[in-house]
Amino acid sequence: MLETIKKKILKMGCEIWEITENTARGWEFYFIRHRLDQNRLTEVRTFDVTLYRPLEGEMLGAASGQISPTASAEEVQKTLEDLWFQASLVKNPAYGLQDAPVPQPEIPEVNLEQISGDFIRTMKDLPETPGEDINSYEIFVREITRHFLNSRGVEYVCRYPSSMIEVIVNARRGDHEIELYRAFHSGNCDAQKLREEIGKAMVYGRDRLTAEPTPRLGTFDVLFSTDDSTAIYRYFSDRTNAAMIYRKLSDWNVGKNIGCGLSLRAVPQLENSSRNDPVDEEGSLIRDRFLIRDGKVENIWGARQFSQYLQVENSSLVHNFIVSGGTRSEEEIRKGDYLEIVEFSDFQVDSMSGDIAGEIRLGYLHQGGKVTIVSGGSVSGQMAEMIPDMQFSRETAQYDRYVVPRVTLLRGLRITGVR
Repeated sequence: MLETIKKKILKMGCEIWEITENTARGWEFYFIRHRLDQNRLTEVRTFDVTLYRPLEGEMLGAASGQISPTASAEEVQKTLEDLWFQASLVKNPAYGLQDAPVPQPEIPEVNLEQISGDFIRTMKDLPETPGEDINSYEIFVREITRHFLNSRGVEYVCRYPSSMIEVIVNARRGDHEIELYRAFHSGNCDAQKLREEIGKAMVYGRDRLTAEPTPRLGTFDVLFSTDDSTAIYRYFSDRTNAAMIYRKLSDWNVGKNIGCGLSLRAVPQLENSSRNDPVDEEGSLIRDRFLIRDGKVENIWGARQFSQYLQVENSSLVHNFIVSGGTRSEEEIRKGDYLEIVEFSDFQVDSMSGDIAGEIRLGYLHQGGKVTIVSGGSVSGQMAEMIPDMQFSRETAQYDRYVVPRVTLLRGLRITGVR
């Protein structure tokens, strides 16, 4: 099929193109309690095609689509013709494809059986109680292989494991029972991390059953200690993205002082990340570099199109990030009064506006030396106002593709309570 697509593209007269052959081999398991209800093997293969069309006035059109490996010759031809026409409708300033050869990454073996077994053994060994237990869980383990080539002669193959487990935790107290949903993404199975996170979920479920309504606190310090904190640090990575800067959605260019001493690294690979591909989707080598160092923007990252518009060299798409720069310990940051929110119905930090918003499902109010379990209400604020006074710990935690401070304190967020 790959050769068929290439021949048809050339026959159409298209001289600038990219093709990515994606293959995902997977093992899936569905458990009710700890009884295997269903399992299956999967293999999904697709071809992503992008055609580029030079247009008048040094403009370039582009259109992307997907072709199934079972498509007939007529279906392939129709898809390519449609893409070629669509590429004539969108005019962008011209930019170039990756033409520098990249070293072929090492292609590791991915042992789906071992990874699956690690997940299953970890789940069966979890401690449960009459009040908190596992309702059900689903395990998805995949070997991702990506074969990329373009009309400039760049070609490579990369492979990595990508896993997800979805868990439903039950907590009950008398006639009152609730469910908590968790989804964990990783490369392989990190048994210790999985045990810790599900153990926390069981505690949070138990505490939800005794929570009091969140009081009207007005402005109050809020501490983040779960994977919701990645939304805070995604704001920083997004603000250094070339597309955001080119479109005037971010004013964070090289040399910008962001207002705090945070450092942010883009890395090609991160142990146990679900996206460990050393070359990006456009054929660019992902380099280990600081995007922000000691509070100052040092590099921009992003797609070739917008990176070239900004005259940024050696840029790439990035999937893994490391945040550092905390000067205080978790213990020091946890002193004083604050609301630690560990469960949101939804938590967002808008990368364009900086707006912070979330509905509180579970929190621990530390006030006057007393800890009160609370639920309900919402939190809101503005990231630009938070950055100068934000505190983040030296200790870090990994949540899939982000390594972030273990605790982050934002001062003076607005808390709308329910009493």
